[in-house]
Amino acid sequence: MLIGNVGKDPEIRYVDAGVCVARMPLATTERGYKLQNGTEVPDRTEWHNIVLWKDLAEIVEKYVKKGDKLYIEGKIHTRSYDDRNGVKRYVTEIWADAMEMLTPKPVTQPQAGQPQQATPTTQPEENVPF
Repeated sequence: MLIGNVGKDPEIRYVDAGVCVARMPLATTERGYKLQNGTEVPDRTEWHNIVLWKDLAEIVEKYVKKGDKLYIEGKIHTRSYDDRNGVKRYVTEIWADAMEMLTPKPVTQPQAGQPQQATPTTQPEENVPF
């Protein structure tokens, strides 16, 4: 489970038989603190490679952009490949099973001459188990 901010706009691809895949970096930050002896421990940011498939990827394609805050649940997936020089490289990714968008989206104002629609006033649930 991760809560963080999207580091750049998601990269979207369609593979085998039109299956959508989204990739994006997600930054999580552990806040700094002060020790009893006065020593300052700075914030620490980790970057995670997030991969989303099918329906989740299509949602990301439509609604997620750089800077958005997301809640991600998924599995750690490690793969390897050989680079151009034949050196074996390893990549660790989070393959998302669930996602929740935590950045509130602005309410769009109706154009002149268009009827106004009621907008729901409910707040997103914040019952994330920690």
